[in-house]
Amino acid sequence: MAKLMVVEDSAAMRSLIASIVGDIDGVEVVEVGNGFDALKRLPRDHADVIILDINMPGINGLELLSFVRKNPVFANTRVLMVTTEGSAEDRRRAMALGADAYLIKPFEPKELLTTVQQLLSQGGK
Repeated sequence: MAKLMVVEDSAAMRSLIASIVGDIDGVEVVEVGNGFDALKRLPRDHADVIILDINMPGINGLELLSFVRKNPVFANTRVLMVTTEGSAEDRRRAMALGADAYLIKPFEPKELLTTVQQLLSQGGK
């Protein structure tokens, strides 16, 4: 079973994302409210795909992305940024840090679903 981790500080947005991707067959969704909790949970809830917001208190999404990419344990983990940060510079910075995909809020549910399915089908980096 594939595991998705949704890291989003907005409970409503986290729930929305989890409900959309939870419809994928063979997927377990883990919801996490901030970067600190994600760091604690990643070793035991080894996610295949992390869906990550940028703007969060404490450890933001880019810092968490940087940690994931620098840690060989998570080398095969795919990361999808889902954020309100829509500038070309924000996208460039996230992709330079190792994001696999980038969606801007508000997004179409179908677009999120398709992107996550593509990341799951790509397997390890």
